Amino acid sequence: MSKKISIYTDGSCHGNPGPGGWCAIVLEEQKSKLVKIATLKGHETDTTNNRMEMIAAIEGLKYIHDQKLLTSDITLYSDSSLVINTLTKGWKRKANKDLWEELDEMNEELNVQYEWVKGHAKNVWNNECDKYANLEANKAEKILKKGGTAPVRNTTPRKSTQTNLFE
Repeated sequence: MSKKISIYTDGSCHGNPGPGGWCAIVLEEQKSKLVKIATLKGHETDTTNNRMEMIAAIEGLKYIHDQKLLTSDITLYSDSSLVINTLTKGWKRKANKDLWEELDEMNEELNVQYEWVKGHAKNVWNNECDKYANLEANKAEKILKKGGTAPVRNTTPRKSTQTNLFE
């Protein structure tokens, strides 16, 4: 029996373009309950909201690859209509072609269903992602105020909330 994994993602940008952050929360169904197994997040000082939304999805799926959970049944939830509709309804890919390519690569070998979730509503996992994405965007904003820049794809080390997989 394959594992059931849920990934909630969100991106944030203070200005568009501007400093931004992203978050992906990975959950595994255990005994009919969702258990958080990882919180992934990062920031960039010069980005767009759409890029942050896409990077959150990419990093969530990268985690699945990294943990060798390739045979899992995965549902990725996002409040980004762009991400969900491009992947499920064939919307045209006009910008961020580098990230669309990377997202396509992450999809290979995986059984992923994409679901839109209303942002800033009552979904606890989407709200938690939103909180972390905004905190990451705040970090990028502080870096800019001090005259610095964050490297592109500044990610926090991937750590499981159950075990320290990457320490």
